Amino acid sequence: MRRFSLACLLVLVLVLPLITCSSEHSSDELYVLVSANIQVPYWKAAGGGLSQAGAQLKVRTDFVGPDEYDPKAEKEAFDKVLTRKPTGILVSAADASLLKDSIDAAINAGVPVITIDSDAPASKRLFFIGTNNYQAGVTGGQRLAAELKGKGNVVVFTMPAQANLAERLRGYRDALESHPEIKIARIVDIAGDPRVAFDTTTEILGKERDKVDAFVCLEAQAGKEVATVLNSNKITGKVVVAMDTDPDTLEWIRKGVIAATISQKPYTMSYVGLRILDSLYHHKLNSLTADFSKDSFAPLPAFVDTGSSLVDKSNVEAFVQMKQAATGTAK
Repeated sequence: MRRFSLACLLVLVLVLPLITCSSEHSSDELYVLVSANIQVPYWKAAGGGLSQAGAQLKVRTDFVGPDEYDPKAEKEAFDKVLTRKPTGILVSAADASLLKDSIDAAINAGVPVITIDSDAPASKRLFFIGTNNYQAGVTGGQRLAAELKGKGNVVVFTMPAQANLAERLRGYRDALESHPEIKIARIVDIAGDPRVAFDTTTEILGKERDKVDAFVCLEAQAGKEVATVLNSNKITGKVVVAMDTDPDTLEWIRKGVIAATISQKPYTMSYVGLRILDSLYHHKLNSLTADFSKDSFAPLPAFVDTGSSLVDKSNVEAFVQMKQAATGTAK
């Protein structure tokens, strides 16, 4: 409890001075969230956090990016946003190397950039807001090991170019180190296309049904595709650990096809991110290019962990009720 209290105090000391800012806002202020695949439920939740913070502060907001996963289109959207001279930018780096120069150009032009959800640590972005993805992977790996009872072959669906997914996989690997009889037999890059997860699962179950015991999905879309294939073929006894909490994933947990999923807080990421950007506008830093991560007296944190949690059949109904209360949705 002492560690927890100290951690909470540290977050308050670092973050509250940033989000408690002047009430003198202007409709000329424009804050933009840029991401890839903005139509999926995860990013719609992030858009909700952006809109809510903007409405509270009475500033303009916009949420842009491709409707389907496309890192190049995301970069083009970011570059177009920069021509609009925004007050600040939040961005989730689908491909960190691809976005680096664009982020650096924004910082050099005096536009503060904060990464959320997926980081671009080699860029000049100010800092990262999001999940501790390594710990999320450890949590998933521990649950996987328990479900498999310490033995089995696993297929992982991911997108290796995204730093956040690479961190999740690292967490899984470390969690499984103490279970040498659990093997990651195959890693599949779905490249942002859920059909790859569907088709690959169908292929595996047709040719190697008895050789695969579990499916791990490190991003939001693959879990429900795997569950659909298993259910359609009336296959039981396979473990599925998913990521995120879109309605289909939660329904498959209710039905017992997905064992568990890791819940993130995209709404919180964009909500907190916008308020910090707003504070930086009203209380400008001396420099946007300082290396705050190595400065013991930095005015900004290096990382804001928005948290994650495990959702399974034991708590899915409570989670859905909280989600309904927060969003006003019926399901």
